[in-house]
Amino acid sequence: MVRASSFLLASTIFFVAAACGRTDLSTLETGDRIVIPPITSGDVPKIRIVGSSTVGPFANTVAEQFGAVTDFPTPIVEMTGTGGGFKAFCAGTGPHQPSISDASRPVKPSEEALCAANGVVAPEQIRIGYDGIVIANSKAGPVFDLTKAELYRALAQDLPDGKGDFRPNPNRTWRDVSPDLPDEPILIFGPPPTSGTRDAFVELGMEQGALEDPQMAALSKTDEAAFRERAHALRSDGAWIDFGENDSAIVQSLMKTPGALGVLGYSFLERNTDRVKAARLSGVPADFDHIKSGEYGLSRLMFIYVKMQNLGQVPGLAAFAQEFVSDGAMGPDGYLIEKGLIPLSDEDRAAVQAQAAGLSAGAAGKAGR
Repeated sequence: MVRASSFLLASTIFFVAAACGRTDLSTLETGDRIVIPPITSGDVPKIRIVGSSTVGPFANTVAEQFGAVTDFPTPIVEMTGTGGGFKAFCAGTGPHQPSISDASRPVKPSEEALCAANGVVAPEQIRIGYDGIVIANSKAGPVFDLTKAELYRALAQDLPDGKGDFRPNPNRTWRDVSPDLPDEPILIFGPPPTSGTRDAFVELGMEQGALEDPQMAALSKTDEAAFRERAHALRSDGAWIDFGENDSAIVQSLMKTPGALGVLGYSFLERNTDRVKAARLSGVPADFDHIKSGEYGLSRLMFIYVKMQNLGQVPGLAAFAQEFVSDGAMGPDGYLIEKGLIPLSDEDRAAVQAQAAGLSAGAAGKAGR
């Protein structure tokens, strides 16, 4: 069972209802610099971070800041996707195993079981902020205002026939889905199955859109597993194209294909506003305020998971978590906000800072054994 603080339930409720460049360190400021005694000898293991391509750029920025203001080595950040990150994170404990998993969704029960089987017990889940999943296209392309029901009708592998059966999705253009949409071929570049962005998109978008169809709504009541399988199955006829764990590659492809759409994290939209724009979702823009408030229907929380068993084996692990949630990083004027992070409320930020501070006591306890 994941070790979580008392506010985990609220995080989960929001989630259900809700690339990587070098940082110019001269522009970074932190009001709560961590003072670390110098390391004098030995081969010091580096903090290794794996996981989400959405959270990864934030983790990379914190890693560079951490390496600059402490005497610990700069952590290594690998963007493998949320699913791939949990697989690596849960493989075992020790100084050369990943100590942190970035995640754009909560850990799944199957991943918890894998962790437990390999001695990774009760990893600490820490919220770092919000993100929105945006449906973007080239600024030269048409304007889109989509609903979740339209996303489902455009992208589902099979659609209900209204008689209790299913047929292959016949829609070829957005105009086929709705007369109010552009007369453009349905073509979406999206993240692969290992991506937390993909998981959130099908759960928050496709699944909710499917519930607006009477036949699918009835199926959800009689056979939840069959409903989810139908709602989550994306087209394999070329309308949906899997990209790797690199939203920058999606942006580049959108520039070459103005009629296409791409599924991206909000932070990538922020970095590319000169090249791409986001569709509205039921009239709500994909912007900072609407994502933070939850009004934008594809909003989600982001997390880091800390391997408790590594606290006494990887120097600086607890201090790194503290830097990640510090005011200097994720406060209203923090350097992660400049990178596109949508911050937690002041109250929630204080709670995760207290949570991260508690890791130091765990590290001291393990070191003393």
